[in-house]
Amino acid sequence: MGAPTAATTPTALIASDLDRTLIYSSAALQLTVPDAAAPRLLCVEVHERKPLSYMTETAAGLLAGLSRDAVFVPTTTRTRKQFRRIQLPGPPPRFAICANGGHLLVDGGSDRDWRRAVAARLADECASLAEVRDHMLAAADPAWVLKERIAEDLFAYLVVDRAQLPEGWLEELSAWAETKGWTVSLQGRKIYAVPKPLTKSAAVHEVVRRTGAEVVLAAGDSLLDADLLLTADHAWRPSHGELADTGWSAPHVTVLPERGVAAGEEILRRFVSTAAGTASLPAPLLPAPAAVPVSSSAEAVRG
Repeated sequence: MGAPTAATTPTALIASDLDRTLIYSSAALQLTVPDAAAPRLLCVEVHERKPLSYMTETAAGLLAGLSRDAVFVPTTTRTRKQFRRIQLPGPPPRFAICANGGHLLVDGGSDRDWRRAVAARLADECASLAEVRDHMLAAADPAWVLKERIAEDLFAYLVVDRAQLPEGWLEELSAWAETKGWTVSLQGRKIYAVPKPLTKSAAVHEVVRRTGAEVVLAAGDSLLDADLLLTADHAWRPSHGELADTGWSAPHVTVLPERGVAAGEEILRRFVSTAAGTASLPAPLLPAPAAVPVSSSAEAVRG
């Protein structure tokens, strides 16, 4: 394996959800101050030649400076195509997690070993995408389903008119999906059906293994982020989103009072201040690079 070598990466790894955590559509901004006092906004995503997602300029400055003290890992349920529309401030991240952990991007490209490991685990541990998609479509009513999509051949989601969504429908679908090893999550107008083994935390564990990070910081707002927050040493969630609606909490997860784009800015303040504190710790000694079996990539490194 060779002699240990001094780590050259920062001690802290920051894994953060994006939509409604760090970046916000115009509908999700939740600006509460008078127009003249509203924060300046930076557009970080354009779709079909129209601005789509924003963060405050202050938040953008905080994010741009994070790489000095930490490894920043965008961690999203978005597909790779959707993620690549986003132009985050600061240097391009070395690692990014897309498709809820289905793809680990390294310098912009999907890691093939990780993708094979994920495919094998899904085949062993849960029902097929085809079965779940067929059931979800059969149970839904075209009157309130606006779109139906398959994401990266990994999971499915519906775009719905929430005003017409029947009471109890989501709970019934969730109960059925539970028996198949899948999770259902409502985020804005989207209803996701995601395999339980497909998690953001598993991919974060792999990035921790590769970087030797000693401390994991995380943030997120939806039920699909719960495993990510639980795997972190310190985590934050805003006062909006699925986790807030369900009252979800954990001892090491701080619930911020802010909502909307102001919450995104506060999350980044917490990341910066906490990462700066961990950066002063001695760097660990890491073993020289060696081949690691693919099966080990999904193993937890803590807890």
